[in-house]
Amino acid sequence: MIYYRSPRKRKSILAQKLTVFAQKKVRWITLLSSIPLFGMVTAFGIVPDSSLQEIPDKKIVRALPLPEKFASSDPEMTFWHQESIRRGDTIAAILARLEISQEDKNRFLDTVRGSRAMSQLKPGEIIHAETRPDGELLTLRYFYGNGEQFQVEKIDDAFELNEQSIEGDTRILVGSGVIHSSLFAAVDKADLPSTIASQIIDIFSSSIDFHRDIRKGDRFTVVYESTQDEGGKTQVGRVLAVELFNKEKSKRAVYFQPSAGEGSYYTPEGESLNKPFLMAPLKFSRISSGFTQARYHPILKRWRAHRGIDYAASKGTPVMATADGMVEFKGWQKGYGNLIVLKHDTQYSSAYGHLSGFDKKLQKGTRIRQGDIIGFVGSTGMATGPHLHYELRVNGVQRDPSRIVMPAAQPISKKYHAVFHKQTRELISRLDLLRNTRFAALN
Repeated sequence: MIYYRSPRKRKSILAQKLTVFAQKKVRWITLLSSIPLFGMVTAFGIVPDSSLQEIPDKKIVRALPLPEKFASSDPEMTFWHQESIRRGDTIAAILARLEISQEDKNRFLDTVRGSRAMSQLKPGEIIHAETRPDGELLTLRYFYGNGEQFQVEKIDDAFELNEQSIEGDTRILVGSGVIHSSLFAAVDKADLPSTIASQIIDIFSSSIDFHRDIRKGDRFTVVYESTQDEGGKTQVGRVLAVELFNKEKSKRAVYFQPSAGEGSYYTPEGESLNKPFLMAPLKFSRISSGFTQARYHPILKRWRAHRGIDYAASKGTPVMATADGMVEFKGWQKGYGNLIVLKHDTQYSSAYGHLSGFDKKLQKGTRIRQGDIIGFVGSTGMATGPHLHYELRVNGVQRDPSRIVMPAAQPISKKYHAVFHKQTRELISRLDLLRNTRFAALN
């Protein structure tokens, strides 16, 4: 998302010291008194004497010429961008997507080397950046949790780093929607931030295949944080609880962070949702060919087994490791073209073929974590178009991932059971209330 701002004289905002709060203010919104505010839940009122028939929707797409100022590419013009952090992202990759100049990119990376915030890039959260048309970076902000802000601002020709607590009002918000075409479209129609959809996909990525499991009519309810600073700017925070009805079956997740250790998502019973294997190695694509013993090969012109799953996606789409492991093979292999094979343990391995390229840091023997970007979609080898050929191998034999029982995730430790149920009780109650409210409204 890009916001245009007219040229102005830049003043250093680093001279304005932010007040450090010893404790973040949190305000819970009472759901019962606020339900009419949540348009994404339902609408309880009907305009008197109005027709109950649905008004047909009509979408009109029209090309509009850019305003004269945009077309002129005024070098003093500035833009604000909102860039969502993806699974496995690095700050260098984010700067590349923002099209920052190489000179500013190098200066920025030198300035932030060793920064605590840059080692805590959380998928689904937002980077705010101000740039000029030529790729000059002016300001970059990131709220990385617990009311702390990372900010880098260009002063003259040098970047200055500032990491400190900020004053803000954190609220707990709720929303819900129904999927008609895609999760992102449903989130947008419910007037929720787009990052909510990305977080939901990450939360359920080990239990739901969003390429083929989502159905029209599936619905979701979400509880999430939103922080507003003194300047009125809002930062969407973490999803705290979510319920997804998929194929009429409910799947729930709540966030829990022990006093020591990283936070994660669990079922209300304490089962971890971070399973050893992701359901798919790509975030956004479609399955073009499934696992089958008989498929007509478009290049060989004959019937043969297809012991993998093909995901159609544009060239350059990032490919994720579906599980922790080690690089067993990286290189060219016959019909696979550019291929990566990851060894996960003595039993499981996975293969990723037809890649256009590999992650630069990837070498044989490199340790890989689940969700890391290992390569990019291409059409090398025997491929008629850009797609990823993915295989899950058990004891060296390709198996259909949708038909085998995958290893289970470790549940929450027994010593945290009491505090887990105490901390998540309120979140689960909110999901219950929203579910009952929505069902009552539909009846």
